[in-house]
Amino acid sequence: MKTSQTWADAHVQSLRDLTPTVREFTLRPAGGALAHAPGSHLQVQLLVGGQPQTRSYSLVGEPDGEAYRIAVKRLDDGKGGSLAMWQLAQGDRLRVSEPQNHFALAWDAPAYLLAAGGIGVTPLVGMARALAARGAAVRMLYAARSDAELAYADSLRDSLGDALRTCVGERIDFAAEIAALSPGAQLYLCGPAPMLDAARRAWEDSGRPAADLRYETFGSSGRFAPQAFRVQIPRHALDITVPAGCSLLDVLEGAGVQTLSDCRRGECGLCAMDVLAVDGAIDHRDVYLSEHERQANSRICACVSRVVGSVTLDTAWRPD
Repeated sequence: MKTSQTWADAHVQSLRDLTPTVREFTLRPAGGALAHAPGSHLQVQLLVGGQPQTRSYSLVGEPDGEAYRIAVKRLDDGKGGSLAMWQLAQGDRLRVSEPQNHFALAWDAPAYLLAAGGIGVTPLVGMARALAARGAAVRMLYAARSDAELAYADSLRDSLGDALRTCVGERIDFAAEIAALSPGAQLYLCGPAPMLDAARRAWEDSGRPAADLRYETFGSSGRFAPQAFRVQIPRHALDITVPAGCSLLDVLEGAGVQTLSDCRRGECGLCAMDVLAVDGAIDHRDVYLSEHERQANSRICACVSRVVGSVTLDTAWRPD
């Protein structure tokens, strides 16, 4: 089961390619779009491999009351969601959730540093524009593998001017960037898991308050290539296989196992399940579990993490 959610019918109003691998979609829901704060995301229901699945995408820019904007990076070796989105055409219909926000922007910090890696720029676009409009002290670092992949660099430059620094083909020196921040400044970060790990280590080493580092991820590619794995759930008398192209959460829901979920990005921890035994290795791809919990292999976030081998799980379900 998911947390309480309201869904609406919508159609693709327009689309445009921002880079060779990033496409922006304007989605118009029936009755118009709801207001949303910077950092909000949208859930989209679509068919992936003929099966209905849900994907989450950050909302780009400011609300206009009519439509939502999201940007999707095409991942040819992903779980199929991005390819399904890229197959949509203008006028196609789908369902969208109301906006949700697990990456809220605080307005009372003395200064801000925004850091984006690749498609992780999407939730930060609205933050940058809102902070700049308020005259806040804000800088932004935008990393990508090539100039061609800097999807929103021009619009961000219009808002931030010289406060935007692009980092093409180079790692951000988070230790130096954090050291340059004034006391009480906040860092907002979205990017791949290695980037998040580097920033969190540097932040912890700096001794700054943990609450002043806020981040969101678009997932980790993991330590191992996706492959099918076996899952046993004695409480439900289930012995099932998770294919390489599906998440553990999707397969559990398809088998009728009620599992709490929300973000589907490995951030909120609602879908974390108890691990009774593992034959092989758990490929933890979340950012919710602590390093100690990952090493203990006592829980797994079903929405993003995988297994090489087989795993035995327990659920919170109990018979009446």
